[in-house]
Amino acid sequence: MVSSTTDSIMTSIERYLPIGDYALIGDCHSTALVSRHGSIDWACLRRFDAGSAFARLLDHDKGGHYSIRPVEPVVRTHRRYLRETMVLETTMVTEVGTIVVTDAFTMTDGGSKHPRHELLRMIDCTAGHVVVDVEIKPRFDYGLATPWIRAHGPGIWSAVAGDDAMVIQAECALSIDASCGSLTAQIELDEGAHLGLVLVSVPPHLIEGERGRVDARTSIETTIAWWMKWSKKTISAGPHAHLHSRSALVLKALCCGPTGAIIAAPTTSLPEIVGGSSNWDYRACWIRDATLTLAALTTVGHHGVADGFRRFIMRTAAGDASELQIMYGPYGERRLPEIELDLDGWRGSRPVRTGNAAATQMQLDVYGHLVDATHLWHTRQHDITEDEWTFITAVIEQAVARWHEPDAGIWELRGHPRHYVHSKVMVWVALDRGIRLVQDHGFSGVEIDRWILARDEIRATVDRRGVHPTLGHFVQAFDGESVDASLLKLALVGFVDAFDERMIKTVDAIQQQLGTPDGFIRRQTTRDTSDDDTARHEGVFLLCSFWLVEVLAMQGRVADAKALFERLAGLANDVGLFAEEYSSDDQELLGNFPQAFTHLGLIAAEHRLRMCTEEHERNDHR
Repeated sequence: MVSSTTDSIMTSIERYLPIGDYALIGDCHSTALVSRHGSIDWACLRRFDAGSAFARLLDHDKGGHYSIRPVEPVVRTHRRYLRETMVLETTMVTEVGTIVVTDAFTMTDGGSKHPRHELLRMIDCTAGHVVVDVEIKPRFDYGLATPWIRAHGPGIWSAVAGDDAMVIQAECALSIDASCGSLTAQIELDEGAHLGLVLVSVPPHLIEGERGRVDARTSIETTIAWWMKWSKKTISAGPHAHLHSRSALVLKALCCGPTGAIIAAPTTSLPEIVGGSSNWDYRACWIRDATLTLAALTTVGHHGVADGFRRFIMRTAAGDASELQIMYGPYGERRLPEIELDLDGWRGSRPVRTGNAAATQMQLDVYGHLVDATHLWHTRQHDITEDEWTFITAVIEQAVARWHEPDAGIWELRGHPRHYVHSKVMVWVALDRGIRLVQDHGFSGVEIDRWILARDEIRATVDRRGVHPTLGHFVQAFDGESVDASLLKLALVGFVDAFDERMIKTVDAIQQQLGTPDGFIRRQTTRDTSDDDTARHEGVFLLCSFWLVEVLAMQGRVADAKALFERLAGLANDVGLFAEEYSSDDQELLGNFPQAFTHLGLIAAEHRLRMCTEEHERNDHR
């Protein structure tokens, strides 16, 4: 006899699609996730961190959705992004016919800074005769608000609740179902028929305003042209060029057009552990994630993104490095209060949160990321203004003043602060890159001798307290014994050579302590996460495995690095998207999705592997 608990679990799995079943569309303001079954189950309109309009992803009953699906059973589904764009095409084949659904947030000739806030869906019947069910069931503010739906004349409807509203234009008749607050239609399409539906996010007081009809076909063509123009600048090569360019497109879609902020992920509360409480809101701009993202995009030819983020940080920090936070809202918001919502959560993973209390943590590595990004920018022949140099020197001074303090670390653990080795090394990076800017590029007005003294003191302290006394590998925190995957960064940022004996031993220890049978690595060991008792079940943190690819390649283990990269590349879903984590046990993607960390990790690892492979081949021919 099956227990009621098992019944509940099975019901949850059936009601909630795998995270990898979704694809992202966006316009550098808004995002939506479209399932392989043609349903938009998550959408934040007008801005990344807005209250959702559709959130079935987080609550099957209360969240709302926007579905397009044949009435007849679908026997085969195929989807793809149209060329190098964020325009999604889903083909659904039935026994009697085929439809193709094209989804996009439309782009304008004016670029991502001037959005239309239009979510466009186009249905084409390409074979046979298909009856299609359409249901638009908005639930504003994370499912809290059932909207008032009205007709405004032929082909135009509105939905409004509180401070949220949308106008729907459709080339077909829609029926209002007042009992459940939805618009529905059943449409018969013959081969060659097509129709468009446009959802426009508007302020509630503007729903009565006059607006022109949207030509779906023209809007799609304009949107494709916009993304193709951007993609032409992407430098990609090699056998995984498609994943390379797709990752760049995802990162661009997560860039806030007006401000230059870079969002960590477009979702909230997709769990690191199914049924656990490690469910966080990632719809914000972490300095760490953003600087690594702009480094990846700069590597593949997109320098403008870096310039936008530099200006965002200068404005947002208000010119005072002592008030620098680890993260901000997409428009520079400093207060990101963490609130728990009354939603079921994906497969029962609660709580569902908005906002993120980690914004108030101290994480010393932000200093290193900011100065390293500035150094990278300058070494690629870009100027640094006097105002920016003043700000960066203030950041370095903060690093000098605070490096002795414990912090929350890169993994943002909510227990007691510790002296994490990765954090100390990233402060060393801040000083090292600042010193280089002075010595190699002539910047002045600073006490460089004091910077050199602090940099050398950090190195000496890490060498003394950050290395296992008998095993000889670096450790996660001062005077500790265990490793975590962030130690791989020591070689990537140049704190030690990849062939340093301590680094070789660290890689071995990471693979032994954090490795999985399929060769991936977790980010930390169980005993280092005692503040969160569910962390023992956490999956593979994909960025860390990409870091391992880089270090293996740097150590001359090119074949091992290639093999690991191939396995990691195989974890992308059918349209080339990655989540934050991967469950080796359940063989599915976990965590917020798609995740900037993972996609930037792929770009960096592919670039490093290609460079090291070429060097290895040159050495073989000598």
